[in-house]
Amino acid sequence: MKLLIITQKVNKNDQILGFFHRWIIEFAKHVKKLTVICLEEGEHDLPKNVQVLSIGKDQGVGKLGRLWRLYTYIWKYRKEYDRVFVHMNPVYVVWCWKMFFLLRKPVYLWYTHKNVDLKLRIASLFVQKIFTASPESLRLETTKKYVTGHGIDVDFFAPDTNVEKNQKSILTISRISKAKRIDLIIDVLAVLPEYTLDIVGDVVTTTDELYMKECKQKITTLQLENRVTWYGAIPHSDTRDFYRRTGVFVNVSETGSLDKTILEALACGTLVVSSNDVARSMPGVAYSPPEVLSLKNFITQTISQDLNDSGRLFAAEHHSLPVCIERLINVMK
Repeated sequence: MKLLIITQKVNKNDQILGFFHRWIIEFAKHVKKLTVICLEEGEHDLPKNVQVLSIGKDQGVGKLGRLWRLYTYIWKYRKEYDRVFVHMNPVYVVWCWKMFFLLRKPVYLWYTHKNVDLKLRIASLFVQKIFTASPESLRLETTKKYVTGHGIDVDFFAPDTNVEKNQKSILTISRISKAKRIDLIIDVLAVLPEYTLDIVGDVVTTTDELYMKECKQKITTLQLENRVTWYGAIPHSDTRDFYRRTGVFVNVSETGSLDKTILEALACGTLVVSSNDVARSMPGVAYSPPEVLSLKNFITQTISQDLNDSGRLFAAEHHSLPVCIERLINVMK
C-alpha cells in the first residue's frame, strides 16, 4: 500500500500535535511509500519511505496559496499513493473529494471531537470510513464509524522506577479552555493545603486567553501563587516526565469524549482522578463528580499499585499505537 496522509502539523515538538510524529513512524512500518501533506512543517525525524510536503503556513503562504499547493501536491504525487488518510480536518475532504474521486483514490477520515458541523456531515458522504478513538469521540450517527482506540505509544509513555513520585502533587495537561475546567482544579487545590499543582498547556483562541486570565486571577485571589506552576506549551515528548513524577493526574474535562492525556497518564503508571463520564468505569481511574469536596476526597485517598497496573494494561490492550495503526491499515487495505 502507498498512503497519503493530510494533517495539520508534522512537528515532534508541538505539544498538541507532536504525538502524530509517532503515528507517522508507525504508519511507515506498514506501507511501501508514505506521503504526508501538512499545513505546517516543523522538526521531524522520519523513516526513509516518508516524504513530508508543507502547503506553507509555516512559510507565511496565504490561504489561497496554501489551497493551490494542496491541489498541486495531490495531482503531482498522484502515482505515489493509492489511499488517503485525512487526520482530524473534514474540511480537507470537502475541498478535495472531487480530485480524489476522479483519481479513484479512496478517502478515510480520522475524527475525535464532540462537534458535529456541516463540514463533517458533508465529508462523511465522500469517505469510506470515519475512524475515531472511542464510541463517544464521534457524535455523528453513521454506519461509516469505526472505533480503533486512541493510539498511545505505551513503550514511550511507561513507568520509570528511577523517578520518585511526589505524592502531594497534582498535574493537569490540556489545552487551556473553559471546557477543561481548570478553574475547578484550582478550587480543589485551595482545599488541599499540602498539595501543589502543575498546569501544562496553552491557549488557542482569544476566548481561551480570557479564560486563562480568569484562572490566573483566581490563583492570585486564593493566594495559591506559591503552589501553582503554569508551564504553558511544551513539546509533547516532555509530558512523559510530568506524568512520571506527579502523584495524581486530574482531568475534569466536560467534552464528553476520552482525552488521550488520561491514557498517557495511565500508561505511565500514574493515578488518575477524572470527572469525565467516559472514564467512569475505566481501570486505573477514580471517577469523581465535578465537585470540589468529592474531588478532594478522591485525590487524597490511597490507590493501590495493582489498580495503577490495571490502568496501564487497559491502555496497552485497547489504545496502544501499534494496535490502533494496525486496525487502520487493515480497514484501508
